[in-house]
Amino acid sequence: MKKIILILILAGVVGFFFFSRKGKVIKNTALTYVVEPNYINESGATVSERIKVPEGYQRVAYDSISFQEYIQQYPLKEFSAKIINYDGNEYVYQSGHVGILEVPVPPNGLQQCADALIRIRAEYLWENNRKEEIGFNFTSGHYCSWKQYANGFRPKINGSKVSFHQTAQKNNSKENFYKYLNLIYMYAGTQSLYDELPKVESIADVEVGDLLVYPGSPGHIIMVADKATSKTGKILFIFAQGNTPAQSVHLLKNPNDAGISPWYEIEMGQYLEIPTYYFNEVKFIRFK
Repeated sequence: MKKIILILILAGVVGFFFFSRKGKVIKNTALTYVVEPNYINESGATVSERIKVPEGYQRVAYDSISFQEYIQQYPLKEFSAKIINYDGNEYVYQSGHVGILEVPVPPNGLQQCADALIRIRAEYLWENNRKEEIGFNFTSGHYCSWKQYANGFRPKINGSKVSFHQTAQKNNSKENFYKYLNLIYMYAGTQSLYDELPKVESIADVEVGDLLVYPGSPGHIIMVADKATSKTGKILFIFAQGNTPAQSVHLLKNPNDAGISPWYEIEMGQYLEIPTYYFNEVKFIRFK
């Protein structure tokens, strides 16, 4: 008993020092240290294989070439894998996740929370021969497409003014594609995604691949990685996030409800805590 109490005290002390980007303590962080999720298949190699569905629920199925199915089938590292920062060091907090997505973390530190999800979306379009659809707005509102970049156009930025000029040779290579993404990481973020992308108005309409966002500087954003529904109309979600500093994209535990963790049952407009962060208001956007 004393050992259990000591563990809880230590977890609480550690949790006290974990602050959200807005500077407030995440009260439930300690819970993710001591509560083991009940719906984990440790040998599962993809999102949908790793997360079991609670009794009375059914995982939502999507078309085989859809972005939603791409996320559900996204490969994961082995269950024991740790969150790694861009500098190669382990992230200090390792008790808030149940899986690490196979998304490389560049050593330049640019691939932060919004950037990691932008990368996943862009790679999906690339792998499905939809390269002409790859493009994102800068925070200034200026649109920068992969096609434009591949044709040698580069932005000239002067304050909030952006113009594009053909200053490089045409290059459609995968290597150049990642240079393009580095540019997007520098000039796009949670605010630009929120301004650019369509809003999802109802929880019933939220699908895998949609983004729960707090726009701002700093802001934060997480992605729906799986969805399950019950016959009574209840909906559960799994979330994945990148983070700042740039680090491994990971599937989140639910620090609010140990009975369904890592699944989340949420409502539009509500306050929501996730490991090491909180959202004052649940609101969603969707990639075009």
